[in-house]
Amino acid sequence: MSQNFFAKSKYTFIAMGVLSVIIISYLYHLNNKAKSLPIYNPIDINPRLVDESLLNKSKNHIIGAFKLTDQDGNTVTESDFDNKIYIADFFFTRCGTICPIMSNNMYILQQEFINNSSIKFLSHSVTPVMDSVPVLKTYAKAHGAISGKWHITTGDKKEIYNLARKNYFAVLDEGDGGDQDFIHTEQFILIDTQKRIRGFYDGTNKLEVEQAIKDIYLLISEK
Repeated sequence: MSQNFFAKSKYTFIAMGVLSVIIISYLYHLNNKAKSLPIYNPIDINPRLVDESLLNKSKNHIIGAFKLTDQDGNTVTESDFDNKIYIADFFFTRCGTICPIMSNNMYILQQEFINNSSIKFLSHSVTPVMDSVPVLKTYAKAHGAISGKWHITTGDKKEIYNLARKNYFAVLDEGDGGDQDFIHTEQFILIDTQKRIRGFYDGTNKLEVEQAIKDIYLLISEK
């Protein structure tokens, strides 16, 4: 065979190799893109869960400022979650239905990421007047909450309801935190390092809790 044939074959193989690398890289990119979690804004969420003032907001929603007190009597603000991935929920210590299940599942999440300091958990009491710091401390011990890892918090009722309605979109419209208002939700909400909502899960459902674990690992890989 002539040298020209071998030369042409050589360049053909090189071209095929380059094309293969491009195709594989493109498919890898598509695969990773398909696996990325959505970023939720108010317009993407059931309108019944969104405060009227935010219904048409389509971008740049983040969890706003807050000031709460945790089971150790420490002040907890949004800055404690800077560059952290976290799961938030709403509960009350006297709840005998969904809350114990949710807290048990939050414990499972905590243990899964016990050695990862970039993963945290935040529970908000919806009956903050009854759930004082000593009450929260007892509850935290009963459910294995690790101080600094899983913050179980109380605070101003209106602020907590504002967080539920205008920040996490966790509950249907059930008041603004007045004396007679009461919210009850099974939602776990996944927040990324930029304080954006990335997922919603039924905190009483083991399969959805397992999905939350997978999604947290996916967020970790995004960093």
